[in-house]
Amino acid sequence: MSSVWLIPALPLAGALLNILFGGVIGRRAHWIAVPALAGSFLASCAVFARVWNGDAFTTTLFPWIVAGDFETAVTAHVDPLTGVMLLVVTGVGALIHLYSVGYMHDDPGYARYFAYLNLFVFSMTMLVLAGNFLLLYVFWEAVGLCSYLLIGFWYTRPAAAQAGKKAFVVNRVGDFGFGLGVMWLWTALGTLDYAAVFKAADTLPPATATGIALLLFTGACGKSAQLPLHTWLPDAMEGPTPVSALIHAATMVTAGVYMVARSHAIFERSGVALEVVAWVGVATALFAATIGLAQTDIKRVLAYSTVSQLGYMFAAVGLGAYAAGIFHLVTHAFFKALLFLGAGSVIHGLGGEQDLRKMGGLSSRMVTTTITTTIGALGLAGLPGLAGFFSKDEILAAAYGSGHRVMWALLLLGAFFTAFYSARLLFLAFYSAPRMTKEAAHHVHESPPVMTLPLTALAALTVVAGVALGIPSEHGTRFARFLAPVFPVPEGGHGGLIALMLLVMAVVVFAAGVVLAWFMYMATPVDPQAIGRPRTPLHALLLHAYWVDALYDRAIVRPLLALSGFLARAFDLGVIDGLVNAVGRAVVAWAGSLRRLQTGYTVNYALTMLAGAVLALAFLLSR
Repeated sequence: MSSVWLIPALPLAGALLNILFGGVIGRRAHWIAVPALAGSFLASCAVFARVWNGDAFTTTLFPWIVAGDFETAVTAHVDPLTGVMLLVVTGVGALIHLYSVGYMHDDPGYARYFAYLNLFVFSMTMLVLAGNFLLLYVFWEAVGLCSYLLIGFWYTRPAAAQAGKKAFVVNRVGDFGFGLGVMWLWTALGTLDYAAVFKAADTLPPATATGIALLLFTGACGKSAQLPLHTWLPDAMEGPTPVSALIHAATMVTAGVYMVARSHAIFERSGVALEVVAWVGVATALFAATIGLAQTDIKRVLAYSTVSQLGYMFAAVGLGAYAAGIFHLVTHAFFKALLFLGAGSVIHGLGGEQDLRKMGGLSSRMVTTTITTTIGALGLAGLPGLAGFFSKDEILAAAYGSGHRVMWALLLLGAFFTAFYSARLLFLAFYSAPRMTKEAAHHVHESPPVMTLPLTALAALTVVAGVALGIPSEHGTRFARFLAPVFPVPEGGHGGLIALMLLVMAVVVFAAGVVLAWFMYMATPVDPQAIGRPRTPLHALLLHAYWVDALYDRAIVRPLLALSGFLARAFDLGVIDGLVNAVGRAVVAWAGSLRRLQTGYTVNYALTMLAGAVLALAFLLSR
């Protein structure tokens, strides 16, 4: 049991040491943070070994809240799903911590950075380990706080400070709904423990289950950047690139997918809620993929790709293919973390340049980065044999097999867009002719081994994960069979010609996207300035991300700001301050009236005393 609590305890200890003694530790902060994550990963491996055969256990650390009829404790619930999530969070987290040693080596906030990173991993592991919805909610908020701190890490940059605030505010919108869902769950069932809630989920009226599920999903939309709460994640790229890899690709943004999958009993009781989850996922997958087609900032391409791939995960869990959704979560953590770290290596080698229009020709100068990033991009695009191909194919097959043919067609179209923008990124950054200045080209260099080693490890995982876990069979994939104690195994399935047809369609879509990108960006020289210049209204629409931010600014932000200003002037100053000032003026006036009685003449005081005595005597005689 003790090994379970080592998983969050080690990163928490690392965070506290770097917070309290960062000024003394300084540039040696990674000697605390990286071993803490390595130890947490080893503890996760030990826990994973315990659930390898499908076992599950719950352990209580200590009682937490006892108030009347409400009792809850800090508990850890460990099952195969928990084991998978812990390996992803701590394993990918350890690689990103190691990468950060090279990427952040010159930053003045070195110790603070590793403290925040350790604190985030502590919060995320506790979110995954939580055995009840209240503990889940607490650390749901904690990872949001850590995200705010890391996005705004370079807080002296106005854009970074604004991005941190935007992420915090948008997530609060979703978290408000999530909190209401948790409270409604308590009032409906009288408990928040996972085991009791999921056992009693069948007793919920369908309308109640729908309300609770949709409120919980509201929180998932905020945390996992689904429509319409997706706008914060692209701006979050203002944070350090390793932060983007850890929080906005591999771990935190997948918390919503994990929560919906974990709470599938409630969503299944509703039925309607699962359809909503699936359609929101499909819409987000297609919407974000189209935006990624036209972006010129390498990190923003990957950001919109992340939003799109999260949509695929939600589509899967909404269709009841929970294992497929979690499998895509795992493979996405590998290849998208690899892509972000590869982008960081490019940015590092180009002295901070992020514009794809000013790259090109890097394949001969940054060999390791080129090879590993190419593997990551092809994994994202769905090259047969790589991890992303198997996990995405499972989702497409689930959509087709469940009779949702429109969803399948839209997701297939999104896969085509994914292949196109993945190949476009590779061609513009690595394989096309150089477009940077001569001075910038002179300084291009490969990243140090401390950065390329994590790239190599993630590339290897992208290559082997699909073949090792995702090959389908009559009884599902090996990954689905491992998660069978947690998720119901979907009945039926397609084999023979239908399975072959779906497989061929996926391969054709991948090839079509790559070939189209090659014709547009490699077959003939491309004017760098033409890449980001809108040539048609549709191109302008995609470049500006459908103007959703501008719409929100005009429809929500500005009206609320104007209303706040009006209330500040009219209500706060006019009513609240007016009442307080009126009381003050009344006291001053009353005191001024009384002051007139204090004349300072003894004869006046004597006459007043005599008048009082006469009045008292008259009162007594009148009785």
